[in-house]
Amino acid sequence: SGSTTVLTLDAETVNALKHGINFKKNREDGKCYIIYKDNRGLRACKNQCKHQGGLFIEDMEDIDGNRTVRCTKHNWKLNVSSMEYVNPPDCFTQDELVVWVNEGVQLVELSPPDPWNVDPKTPEELEVGEVTVTYLTHACMELKCGRKTMLFDPWLTGPAFARGWWLLHKPPEDSLERLCQADAIYISHMHSDHLSYPSLKTLSDRRPDVPIYVGDTSRPVFWYLRSSGVTLTNINVVPFGIWQNIDEHLRFMILMDGVHPEMDTCIIVEYKGHKILNTVDCTQPNGGQLPSAVDLMMSDFAGGASGFPMSFTGGKYTETWKAEFIKNERKKLLNYKAQLVKTLQPKIYCPFAGYFIEAHPSDRYIREINMKNSAEELNALTRKLNPSIKTWTPKPGSVLDLSLALKDPSSSMAITDPPPNTQLYMNKWEFDLYMDEINSVITDDIFKHKNWIQFYYRWADFKDYNLVVRVIETDEDFRPFPNGYDYFVDFLDLSFPGQRPERDHAYLEIKNRVGVMRYIVKNGLLWDSLYIGFQNRISRDPDMFHFRFWNHFQIKLPTKRPDWNLFLLQETSVPVQADSHR
Repeated sequence: SGSTTVLTLDAETVNALKHGINFKKNREDGKCYIIYKDNRGLRACKNQCKHQGGLFIEDMEDIDGNRTVRCTKHNWKLNVSSMEYVNPPDCFTQDELVVWVNEGVQLVELSPPDPWNVDPKTPEELEVGEVTVTYLTHACMELKCGRKTMLFDPWLTGPAFARGWWLLHKPPEDSLERLCQADAIYISHMHSDHLSYPSLKTLSDRRPDVPIYVGDTSRPVFWYLRSSGVTLTNINVVPFGIWQNIDEHLRFMILMDGVHPEMDTCIIVEYKGHKILNTVDCTQPNGGQLPSAVDLMMSDFAGGASGFPMSFTGGKYTETWKAEFIKNERKKLLNYKAQLVKTLQPKIYCPFAGYFIEAHPSDRYIREINMKNSAEELNALTRKLNPSIKTWTPKPGSVLDLSLALKDPSSSMAITDPPPNTQLYMNKWEFDLYMDEINSVITDDIFKHKNWIQFYYRWADFKDYNLVVRVIETDEDFRPFPNGYDYFVDFLDLSFPGQRPERDHAYLEIKNRVGVMRYIVKNGLLWDSLYIGFQNRISRDPDMFHFRFWNHFQIKLPTKRPDWNLFLLQETSVPVQADSHR
């Protein structure tokens, strides 16, 4: 199972694409493609009719507005906005190409497009209690399939994204015990609300050889393991789109994400022919090609997992603009998820992986404006669109019995909720424990020498991009930190000027909480903790997204941390007096 890039478009060509249908040809091999553009983004397919391979052209009768194309062979028609053939109706769906967006766009063909159909198994009847799914918290589910237990994405303790996210749902008391008893653990990607080193510490102390499975992403999921203080001895990196057998009845397959192939994955678990699909956080799981009619589907739903626009200031970013934007984004996401469920027609649907809260008192502002979608609301919309789909709004410790749910979807026996007096929501977090660890770095020797700035950004190795960034270290309330650093980095030539240069350039001003920034710098961590964790405030001129910059600092930094021992050896200079930090 692999992927091939069939067409590459540069940024200019992408910007010139018109809304609706665009025909494109690969100059090298003469093959033709169709790209459809709307507010949600781009979809693409080969310009080849599934009937007998004819070429599509514009459809003159398309009164709907630039959505359908007509085949020159037998006048078959394809609606490119939905990838369904409309004439004759209900016959085929067009195989989609994955659209990988970086500065330009790559169209990628997955082969085979539906690898789960390799070696198909006929569903067998399940006994009551044979397959149970227990929700623990956030994105962590426990699957019991026959004699084996599999756990997804255990974030069971501690914060995620430095100290920006905390658990909303209180995991059942025995969750860490269950983690240590599992036969297999799947970790979907490297973000700390899925790969939680504080949670895995328990595993490393008690059972470091539990088999853990991750996808073969270009940035390894466990890239930070050696620096983490956690020892795990049985991590298995699995190729995409190939069944992995756990026993004679249970197997799983990991699939990549179309939008973030370098880090995101999702999974299909199959037991005796019954499929469970978990798309986790994928924006375009498997490039949009997914199995339909699975027994249980779970996906994220909440939104709010980004610093945009909550952490942005200046220009148009007024409170009213932010509130309006957030409301619309959440609504779009809600509709998109409900549509996806409608398209895939699972028998049961469960929204999960959105149960976090910006609980720390210093993040009250974010907590108040960063509204999330509610699972109840999404499930209500899902049922409205598809009365036949059973929905499950999970409570920590609630259990779905697959056999009962499939036999009688309306049965109240299929889901067992936790006892009535169970505490479902967290009401105290160990703030000090984790804050102290982060803030202990503030006084580190490294930061007594202002050359750490050059040393760090040369290690990061992002350059040849016309962007100047001013970084200001701040206190909890984003006011300049007493004797903190405030400096410019010019990424065109990786220089460190005293002020903004004269030439035309894009400009970002980033205020970072000093503890978090220094913790990231010292440990060579990715900037997602700052950005997704709401630990900074950003203003920009012009107001545009610098994909290359953020992609580098959030995904592409070197996997080996900076050699600060070498740095301190080199720094024979006297420690700088605080007042000259500029």
